[in-house]
Amino acid sequence: MLLTKQKTTNGSRWAVDGNFLPPNLNLSTLLEMPREKMFEVVKTLSKVESAVGAAPSVSKEREEAPIDPHQEVWAAGVTYRQSRDARKAESTVADMYQKVYEAERPELFFKSPGWRVSGNGGPIRIRKDSHWNVPEPELVLAVNRHNEIVGYCAGNDVSSRDIEGENPLYLPQAKIYNGSCALGHGIWLCDPDSIRDIPIRLQVRRANETIFNGEANIASMKRTLPELVEFLTRELDFPHGVFLMTGTCLVPDDFTLQYGDTVVIQVGRLKIQNIVSA
Repeated sequence: MLLTKQKTTNGSRWAVDGNFLPPNLNLSTLLEMPREKMFEVVKTLSKVESAVGAAPSVSKEREEAPIDPHQEVWAAGVTYRQSRDARKAESTVADMYQKVYEAERPELFFKSPGWRVSGNGGPIRIRKDSHWNVPEPELVLAVNRHNEIVGYCAGNDVSSRDIEGENPLYLPQAKIYNGSCALGHGIWLCDPDSIRDIPIRLQVRRANETIFNGEANIASMKRTLPELVEFLTRELDFPHGVFLMTGTCLVPDDFTLQYGDTVVIQVGRLKIQNIVSA
């Protein structure tokens, strides 16, 4: 099932497989439910609304980021060998990335509140005080209040590599700023056991020319998805659910984003496209 958020004349509204859910139902309410109950409710309500036929049609042109404003996006780092190698190459303290890659405890950090997240077709940004900015395509888990994985979406963890490379304590400035997080185009609701061997593709276009095109697979991730969720929720509650970026396995070398670039990310069934804006 594909859960999307749509902009309508009466405000935002959630839909499943092209059928609108009731106007007063939001994602936070759904993620307060256990996974199986949530799936059952979504299926039932979407059929009811479809039968009523009173809702406007779902349109990709009106998609919003699939997250409620008060929800949070967190991220895991150095979960792939490619990410470890890239971080070691850019940093003045390279050994710390090797240590966290091998450690039991993963790197976890806050990325964005929901109200700051861009959706499919929305803008992303690069910092004006950075000279090395990259897109980071990632599988993003949707997790309910019971710490259960209910599905995934595509994500872009836009990052300033030179700022973090200068000093790891600058990580929040390299990762958290306006336009640094994008999610979309919806949430693929599924059993967590089916989230495996999922391809991730990244394409960057500049002036109608493809300047980067790469593909990888989450199968190369060192850590398991339940492991990342367990560490995130070990001493932290998310009563309305949370999104967790699981790290990047595609790291462009000798490359930096520029204004006007188009970034296309595909994670499994889902695709998100954003333009770098000032």
